[in-house]
Amino acid sequence: MKYFLSAMFTFVLAMSAQGQDISYGDGAFDAMFEIDSTFTRDGGKTFEVSASGEAGDYGRTYLSYTFTDEQRTRDRGEFTGFAWAQNGEEVNTATLRGVWKKSGKIFNLYTLDIVSNGKINIGSGEVDFVAKTIKFKVSELKTD
Repeated sequence: MKYFLSAMFTFVLAMSAQGQDISYGDGAFDAMFEIDSTFTRDGGKTFEVSASGEAGDYGRTYLSYTFTDEQRTRDRGEFTGFAWAQNGEEVNTATLRGVWKKSGKIFNLYTLDIVSNGKINIGSGEVDFVAKTIKFKVSELKTD
């Protein structure tokens, strides 16, 4: 976990130093989800979210996230998650990793995900717990 957080910190620092947004590859798509449930554990230190919706060519997608704040910053932290998607007969799964930052009523997410089809996806989005929505822009990570 220490190495993952170090890599994420380096990634975020590099993005900030260049003063640019995430560079989306060809085939970028929007993903829209409705929050199905949410609950807290550990006296509110950890919260979990389940959501479902549509994610581009992946089709119907179900997400689960675990949000934490290991650095105790109160307005930002890290998350892990899992996705399961089906489009026709094709099924894909993904592990989700990233960081979040609260900005007013919105939680901004930055995610780097590995998918069972071999792709690495990068995305940014926002969670609105009042509206019960999660919106992402996602694309395959440019590695060249």
